[in-house]
Amino acid sequence: MIRIITDSAADITLEEAKKNNIDIVPLKISFNEDEIKQEKTEDFDLFYQKLMTATALPLTSRPSPEQYLEYFKKAEEKGDDVLVLTLSSGLSGTYESAMVAKKMSPYKEKITIIDTEQAILTQRILVEYAVQLRDSGEKIETITEKVNDLKDRVVVCGLVNTLKYLKMGGRIPKSLAFIGEKLNIKPIIILEDKSLKELSKKRGRKAGKKSLQKELEKEKLDPDFPVYFGYTLNKEEGYQFRKETEEKYQLTHSKLFSIGGVIGTHVGPESLAIAFVREK
Repeated sequence: MIRIITDSAADITLEEAKKNNIDIVPLKISFNEDEIKQEKTEDFDLFYQKLMTATALPLTSRPSPEQYLEYFKKAEEKGDDVLVLTLSSGLSGTYESAMVAKKMSPYKEKITIIDTEQAILTQRILVEYAVQLRDSGEKIETITEKVNDLKDRVVVCGLVNTLKYLKMGGRIPKSLAFIGEKLNIKPIIILEDKSLKELSKKRGRKAGKKSLQKELEKEKLDPDFPVYFGYTLNKEEGYQFRKETEEKYQLTHSKLFSIGGVIGTHVGPESLAIAFVREK
């Protein structure tokens, strides 16, 4: 048996985790003393409702090594191999916590940890791929090799609806945020080299959506993997954006997912995302 562990930055609900026989180590998200768990889609929606009325960004903290050790002990009791796929080390210390736990564990020889260098939709793609390989009977060495190969081919980019939360987090100057909001600027961001980077700026949401869709034209897609769409809070818009994009590019295999608070803290509600796998 191979025990697969990931963290809540993949936005995999507890129901999905149970169905796929994986474990989720949560990052903690709290507004003052009020912790918002991210275990189901309704929790994601509650997070954004809190965020929209907050005067400061919530505190997001990585899992402790002790949290990982609990799962490592359970695996040791059953004699399972362990594969951990973490949130990008460029965005969080989650990978570091997992590595510390491995060093502390007497079971370390059976534990493999992968820095996915990803988050949200692309982290999900890698986790689901690992599950597929495990369930088809692949050994942990083969799964590790194939996941490491795939992580270099996944792409996720998003349309940020407002500069408010980037400003609150100190990621852009207040003066720039003020001008950007007045001009109705919508940043297009991409997760690249382990961290979030600005891809472009567009005036208006319609132009932003078109720019996001054009990312599908830049690469030849791997037909073995679906195109994933993501949304924050507004499911109806996420559904419509997915539908429009499917029709425009004749996509035959896609899925839609809600994006939770780990990355949502910085992009806020009403954001959209696309993720896909480049062909080799």
